[in-house]
Amino acid sequence: MKRNYLLFAVALTLLITTASAQTVKVKANIPFSFVVNRATMPPGEYMVESMDHDGGVLAIRDSNSKTTNLVTSNACQSPKAAAHTKLIFHRYGDRYFLSQVWVQGNDRGRELLRSAREVEVAKDFSVQQVVLMAGR
Repeated sequence: MKRNYLLFAVALTLLITTASAQTVKVKANIPFSFVVNRATMPPGEYMVESMDHDGGVLAIRDSNSKTTNLVTSNACQSPKAAAHTKLIFHRYGDRYFLSQVWVQGNDRGRELLRSAREVEVAKDFSVQQVVLMAGR
């Protein structure tokens, strides 16, 4: 009897872990240069994909040059599910920094940590949020 409860508990844990896992796969045409970590990415078509089970590591791939940048992210949550798949950028003057990634239908997104470069630029400019709709 105890063995059945143990198997049930393990199965339930796996189901909850799988349900809470967040797979990110977003395709976007970004019309401006933007910064991820220390790299400045040129305008172009990009694919943003989770590289691990919980979505903590994101790969940002440039479709034109095949350049890939890996970045760590944290989970973020919204009271409502995202109506659209989107990328959110922080804009300071004419500089853009990738900030968040949301997938349509999910109330959890991924938020990139502010880089030292973004913190430095933020001292001289006020932040504006730029939302770019994307596809899956």
